[in-house]
Amino acid sequence: GYPWQWSVYRWLDGETATLERIADPRQLAIDLAQFITALHDIDTAGQLPAGSLRSYRGEPLACRDEETRVAIAACDGLLDVELVTEVWEAHLQIPAWSGPPVWIHGDIQPGNLLAIQGRLSAVIDFGTLAIGDPAVDQIVAWNLLPADSRDTFRESLAVDNATWARGRGWALSIGLVALPYYQSTNPVLAGVSRRAIDEVLADYQHGA
Repeated sequence: GYPWQWSVYRWLDGETATLERIADPRQLAIDLAQFITALHDIDTAGQLPAGSLRSYRGEPLACRDEETRVAIAACDGLLDVELVTEVWEAHLQIPAWSGPPVWIHGDIQPGNLLAIQGRLSAVIDFGTLAIGDPAVDQIVAWNLLPADSRDTFRESLAVDNATWARGRGWALSIGLVALPYYQSTNPVLAGVSRRAIDEVLADYQHGA
């Protein structure tokens, strides 16, 4: 049988929330921030035994270093690997999360968002649900949102500079690992990954 845990839920109407299907990207940024804030505010006390809800998506960025460097090497010819390495190493210097672990979705990207009539209607696929560093849920700022809406998203989340920067580091790492993996097999996910990388690099070069 199927080797992983799985569930069957009721059908949710909507289309994949690509930018072309979103009427107002800034409203999308606000809606996403409200969802993330509500998720992170859920009490984690009294949940499953310690460690059972930990996930690699909620760990410190430094734990991603080896995998990310392997991915950077695999992206040679696709990206400016010297620049990407510089940006990744800069993000490794960001202080790790020192607050209590929070509930995280772990994979907020266009394929896991639904829209109806131009507005976000659902966040789906909680396969990476865990508790950990909240920064990982900010990856959508770079894999989907335009730069001006990214500012709205950040303001709505009201996160500190280090948390925002770790989110950017997560977007870079996930994008780098996914790009060579999907480059020849899944153009949609490869495109999402490339967008995240390009947006992170642009932010870094502009000092954002």
